[in-house]
Amino acid sequence: MKTVTLNFTRALALVTLIAPASAWAQWELEAGKSVVNFVSVKNDSVAEVHSFAELLGYVSAEGNMQLAIDLASVETLVPIRNERMREMLFETSKFSTATISGAIDPEIIAAVAEGGTVTTDLTLTLALHGMEKALTVPVVLIGEASGRIQVFTPAPVIVNAADFGLEAGVAALQSVAGLKAISTAVPVTVHLAFIRAK
Repeated sequence: MKTVTLNFTRALALVTLIAPASAWAQWELEAGKSVVNFVSVKNDSVAEVHSFAELLGYVSAEGNMQLAIDLASVETLVPIRNERMREMLFETSKFSTATISGAIDPEIIAAVAEGGTVTTDLTLTLALHGMEKALTVPVVLIGEASGRIQVFTPAPVIVNAADFGLEAGVAALQSVAGLKAISTAVPVTVHLAFIRAK
């Protein structure tokens, strides 16, 4: 997995955003072993995988969870495209972070922490670009002998740009890149690793 070095200013912004959560955290995200990927499709047939380098998250003993994604850390492997996504799509000067929040039954966490595997649906709230939407997300949780909990989506979750006011940004990216089309329905996959908070 990738090694992540957090930019201090952006890391501070993420910590500040979910600081109340850190106080009650029973499990904390292991950012270097976690990834959020999304796929863009251009000209109807060219698919490319992108990710975010900086994540921060917690789960409480009561099962409350929060994940913060630093949108400025978007990584497309093309520097100019990173810049355009930050400025034209996500508008990170105004909307620097996306957050995912929700709850999971503590009994599920306990079963997984003992080495179990559980498949379930979670109702999560995605806050992105100043807007919020509830999503039902199938997840698989796996407990490891090391004490780590792995959480992943067994299938992509489709996020629609229109639900978060991102259509103008997609159109701007299409125009500046001279493309015939960019899909506004984006498959997202998540693989998170959590360790017990100290």
